[in-house]
Amino acid sequence: MKVTVLVGGVGGARFLQGVKHALGLPPVGSGGSAHEVTAVVNVGDDIWLHGLRVCPDLDTVMYTLGGGIDVEKGWGRSDERWSVKAELEAYGAEASWFGLGDRDVATHLVRTRMLRAGYPLSQVTEALCHRWQPGVRLLPASDDRVETHVVIDNPDPAAVEETPQVAIHFQEWWIRHRAAPKAYRFASVGADQAAILPDARAAIAGADVVLVAPSNPVVSIGTIVSVPGMAQALAATPAKVVGLSPIVGGAPVRGMADACLTAIGVETSAEGVGRHYGGRGEGGLLDGYLVHTGDAATVPGATVREVPLLMTDHDATADMARAAFELAGVGV
Repeated sequence: MKVTVLVGGVGGARFLQGVKHALGLPPVGSGGSAHEVTAVVNVGDDIWLHGLRVCPDLDTVMYTLGGGIDVEKGWGRSDERWSVKAELEAYGAEASWFGLGDRDVATHLVRTRMLRAGYPLSQVTEALCHRWQPGVRLLPASDDRVETHVVIDNPDPAAVEETPQVAIHFQEWWIRHRAAPKAYRFASVGADQAAILPDARAAIAGADVVLVAPSNPVVSIGTIVSVPGMAQALAATPAKVVGLSPIVGGAPVRGMADACLTAIGVETSAEGVGRHYGGRGEGGLLDGYLVHTGDAATVPGATVREVPLLMTDHDATADMARAAFELAGVGV
């Protein structure tokens, strides 16, 4: 079976572990299997820091599936050290709010060197994965720059009168400000000139099932789908498209997706996200939609089922993937 999954960072990486487990693959590392898993990964979080190109979602998925992640945090390298970060802070070098660990810096150095040598991000990612052997093909949604920025009230009191609102990188809003300033809207910088990665289009077209991971529906899945050509590829695929709700009991399972949903006027509920995605039968994204047990939802144009959606361990996450396969009408 060929499975293509649209994913963000931490939640998407953990869901991919469950997909692998459901297909008989080891959740961590590579292993023999007739099945193929392709992850189309959000690049909207990507950012330049200290002259380095940082791709948080690609790295989180790569480290998680390759066995190098800090399991407790869900991001960054295991057994990390922070001497580079401390030295940068001693110099007063911005941005001090984004933590680059010593081991993590090596990944960004290699990526940046390859990008500056002219290699596209997809080839750089493939090269990095040779080390980690994640057992899943990782594809950026686009080789082009598609960065998510957020419009908020100007945090500088001296400049508020002249410029009441400013746009900052999503990472600064999310990490530095913990999504506390009200977000008025999101903008994908560079999206107008971007295009879907051809291999991502092919992976969607050739899949037996396309899954939408329980990642942030606005800045992860939303950014992926907003890449020019992506919505068309999803609409044209003969595979069923099945999404899993990231909202359980009216709240995000992880992170601050509620702040993102509020900014675009979507209710923080399983049904709110489902209707935001829309049913493919009504011109939307999904053929099927899984919500957590007790979170009833109606999504016109899509079939909705209730199943446990808490990724407490690999087995529970694999059960989620199996439920998605079943809803799509494909078996392992």
